[in-house]
Amino acid sequence: MATLEPLYHWSVPTPYPLSDEVIADARGRGLSARLLRVLSRRGPVDAAALAARFDAPETALHDPQLLPDADRAVRRVQAAVAAGERVLVLGDFDADGLTGLAILVLALRRLGLDVEPYVPARTEEGHGLSQGAVERAAATGRTLILTADTGSTSHTEIAAASVLGISVIVTDHHQLPGGPPDAAAVVNPHRADSTYPDRRLSGAGVAFKVAQLLLADTPDGPAYALGLADLAAIGSIADVVPLEGENRAITRIGLGLLAAGGRPGLAALLASAGVSPERVSPETISFALAPRINALGRVGHALDAALLLLEDDPERISELVARMEAANLERRGLMTAALTEAREALGADDGAPITVVAGPWAPGVVGLVAGRLADQLGRPAVVFSTNVEPWRGSARSAGGFDLGAAFTANASLFERYGGHAAAAGCHLDPARYAEFRTAMLACFRDAPVTRDQRRTLVLDLVTSAGSVDHVLLAELMPLDGVGDEPPLLGIAGLSVGRVRSANGGHTQLTLRKGVEVLDGICFGRSDLTGVLREGDVVDVAARLTSRRFGGMESLQLEVRDVAPAGHLAAMRAAGPAPTTDPLMIHAPAARSAS
Repeated sequence: MATLEPLYHWSVPTPYPLSDEVIADARGRGLSARLLRVLSRRGPVDAAALAARFDAPETALHDPQLLPDADRAVRRVQAAVAAGERVLVLGDFDADGLTGLAILVLALRRLGLDVEPYVPARTEEGHGLSQGAVERAAATGRTLILTADTGSTSHTEIAAASVLGISVIVTDHHQLPGGPPDAAAVVNPHRADSTYPDRRLSGAGVAFKVAQLLLADTPDGPAYALGLADLAAIGSIADVVPLEGENRAITRIGLGLLAAGGRPGLAALLASAGVSPERVSPETISFALAPRINALGRVGHALDAALLLLEDDPERISELVARMEAANLERRGLMTAALTEAREALGADDGAPITVVAGPWAPGVVGLVAGRLADQLGRPAVVFSTNVEPWRGSARSAGGFDLGAAFTANASLFERYGGHAAAAGCHLDPARYAEFRTAMLACFRDAPVTRDQRRTLVLDLVTSAGSVDHVLLAELMPLDGVGDEPPLLGIAGLSVGRVRSANGGHTQLTLRKGVEVLDGICFGRSDLTGVLREGDVVDVAARLTSRRFGGMESLQLEVRDVAPAGHLAAMRAAGPAPTTDPLMIHAPAARSAS
């Protein structure tokens, strides 16, 4: 049997200092010392930070009129309403773009406009405002196009639309390397001339603010626009924007709406994913909703996902949900097969410091494969689909390697590219593949990267097995619905009772803390069945949740990683010397938590 080693590098951030005033404020809100410790490990905590999490979220929303080109967008839409123009809304084919599309379609229909949703085909049209969309608008007599989560670099397509008498309003959140295109309006908080207070919005977040802008002066419009926050929350979480500032406010409002189960398509999708509305969280959106929405953009028709978000008819919703589930199953199968083939294709290159591999895999799954390879091999991975020309590449980082900088340094190799430090993508001429691989290896040699290239799990709280109980779960509960990820706990000294495989590549565990038993589920960690045995004593990195069965509620651990017993103690011994912490005065004496 293989030796147990943690798949990830575990890290416990040093808590930010807390003032007496903040501790008193937290006590007044009924927050426990352990919860405050979690918050202090995630960033500075002051009165404003507590208010942003626990006061009414509507107070943290900014005036949409502060967005760049807000006045131009309003005037052009008002002119469309007055003239009875027909409109096309184009959204990118991921969850952020699809939810942004749905937001704009609903807002414009609220104004009485005839609106057609349009999603470009990933393989044939690619990202951005496509020529196909422009041609579709012209063929159907649509004289105004709005984009969601895309369009900031679509200079050529916007110019082509103008020649045909079609205006374009861009709503987007991506960078504008060549400046804004010559559109009727470019609503993007990343514009150089933007004075908007918070530039961190997702594409769906920008669409949400545009909806607020367009409906501000209409009967019941502000309330209707606020009701679109469920869609914006999904897009924001799926696009992994920081859940701070206005993003946090949008997410908090949206989670409340999702818990109420108001939108029929989303309610059906939650039911299909096995998520009860009251348990919707950033994590369930990330791991249950977003992959299903994205699946149709990867292996099916992304427009179906957009239509589900817009649909009210139960029969049609059932049909679309079935298509989404089928696409998600196909996506899983394609990803699993591609991952196996990629590992085999690496062969002698398996020990290279950066993984570069190409194969006949669906363009929609190469990003997923790159992410899995980066996790499993502990080094950056770039995976190409050779099914199309130019080849489509997707990259995921590990060990602090800046993929965005590496791709930018080799921009001349690509037909198209984009990305940031953690992820990137490109279109590459097959003839330049060997040159690209050599260039990436050179970038890696020259880049400052950490010796331990495993991805990092950041632990919010370290505690003994005996402290994992319903009291701790209740103390952490206030983070539900405030836009925070559930705390990731480092739990020391659990005993393995049973290990067995579960469908979907998961592992189920029975873990003991003394005479008590905790159920554990390890999503996507089929490897654990080969390294864990009954009687092993382990430390785990896990989320603490609960489940109800037969009228009884029991604790459950969603395990992210497992290490031999003593791993957490060794981390603490190797870390900096502890400092005086005023929270320890208020921490429960019988519980060990740090």
